[in-house]
Amino acid sequence: MDKLLISGGGPLFGEIRISGAKNSALPIMAATLLADGPVMISNVPHLHDITTMFELLGCLGVSVVLNEKMQVEVDATTLHSHVAPYDLVKTMRASILVLGPMLTKFGVANVSFPGGCAIGSRPVDLHLRGLEMMGAEIDIDGGYINARCNGRLKGAHILMDTVSVGATENLMMAAALADGQTIIENAAREPEVVDLANCINALGGRVTGMGTTTLTIDGVDTLHRGSYRIMPDRIETGTYLAAAAATRGCVKLKDTDPHILEAVLIKLEEAGAKISVGKDWIALDMEGRRPKSVNFKTAPYPAFPTDMQAQLTTVNAVADGVGTITETIFENRLVQTHELNRMGAKITLEGNTAIVTGVERLKAAPVMASDLRASASLVIAGLVADGETIVDRIYHIDRGYECIEEKLQQLGANIRRIPGR
Repeated sequence: MDKLLISGGGPLFGEIRISGAKNSALPIMAATLLADGPVMISNVPHLHDITTMFELLGCLGVSVVLNEKMQVEVDATTLHSHVAPYDLVKTMRASILVLGPMLTKFGVANVSFPGGCAIGSRPVDLHLRGLEMMGAEIDIDGGYINARCNGRLKGAHILMDTVSVGATENLMMAAALADGQTIIENAAREPEVVDLANCINALGGRVTGMGTTTLTIDGVDTLHRGSYRIMPDRIETGTYLAAAAATRGCVKLKDTDPHILEAVLIKLEEAGAKISVGKDWIALDMEGRRPKSVNFKTAPYPAFPTDMQAQLTTVNAVADGVGTITETIFENRLVQTHELNRMGAKITLEGNTAIVTGVERLKAAPVMASDLRASASLVIAGLVADGETIVDRIYHIDRGYECIEEKLQQLGANIRRIPGR
């Protein structure tokens, strides 16, 4: 099992390119099941989760062809199986996203309950309840969700009990080919949800209201072949900005979108960063200064994203002052604070709130990643620690960050991948 070896101490300087968004690419790849012809997807990130989705689609009989430009042509007309098996689904929660499109297109879907990061309870009840409201018959047997419908799914008025990105995406895809109009209230507003809606529309779908809490989907008979470019990854963008802030550096991130990261940019400016933006780039300059502590609470978009909480916690760990962080989305998302404390951070937990008293520097130590974003926070910690830090279980980070050590090396970091024992 590979590890990352980091010799900390220096600021990050330079320019890097941001990859396509994993959290857009996965649902959009699932949405290709809706089309009656090949769909070409570009700006696909090279990640373990993407490879898992390739394997899942291939297991269903779907033709997936990847070219040297990381463009993926997906043709679902060759699909011959309706079973998403446990061995693939257990490693990635986004596998559940094949349920809605497969059911609405083929009338049947058998999907294992999903796995993924151990960051708390993420039940699929909202997915199943919404599909049942659209006429699906669902039973659970042997750890599998067995769904079927007689004819087409029917449009429905669905009020979500809580905001759920995955359920919004699954139900939107199911509604794209349903008979009649579907309205989803209390829908997720995340940019990745908007990206999926734009992709469905590019293939002939009729989705309106994206970016608001009410989505309206008028079902169509078919979706056609086409092409679509994945949006930039806002969480990767925020992670490198946080790393630059923690190390007192100066970076420019290209091929990204500053408009989808406003909550994070505001907090980085509060921390003392000088930020400038263009149409497709963001620059951050700490001017050599230590960051200042910030307070924030995670909440659904457009508020501060839970996927950036761990990274900003690390910035607070080396900031001047005391910062309070409240995690409202996932109950285990503060688990990385224990590893940070092993590196000399001063963090105390009170329920779902972390109180972080900043220290001048952290100290190198062997640490272990528990989930995707926690692993990114530990890499940042290694960059600001005295000595050599080893981050173990980095298979988590490979699920969501493309070539992280290479990009950090481009910014001057002393980091390399070493084989595990």
